[in-house]
Amino acid sequence: MVRREVRIADELGLHARPAARVAELARKFRAKLILKKGKQSAEAESILDVLALACSRGSVVEIVAEGEDAEEAVEALAELLEGRRRDEGP
Repeated sequence: MVRREVRIADELGLHARPAARVAELARKFRAKLILKKGKQSAEAESILDVLALACSRGSVVEIVAEGEDAEEAVEALAELLEGRRRDEGP
C-alpha cells in the first residue's frame, strides 16, 4: 500500500472538470485508488465520489493506492492534483 498527502492546487478546487480528470487518470491504473479528506473517502475512479469530498483550493487530500502499479498511480495522481501535470492539469 502506498500513501501520499497532497494539497489541491486548482484555484477552484476539485470541481467537475478536475474531478473528471482525476477519475479518467485513475482508470488508467490497475491499482485501487482512494482519496481521503478527513474522515471522508472516495474512490478516485468515481467523479461523483471525488466531487463529494468538496475539496477547495489548499485542501489536503491523502492518496491511498493498493496494487501492482500503486507507486506509479500515486505519483501521477499527485502530479495532477498539485498542478504539476500540465498535459492533463486540473
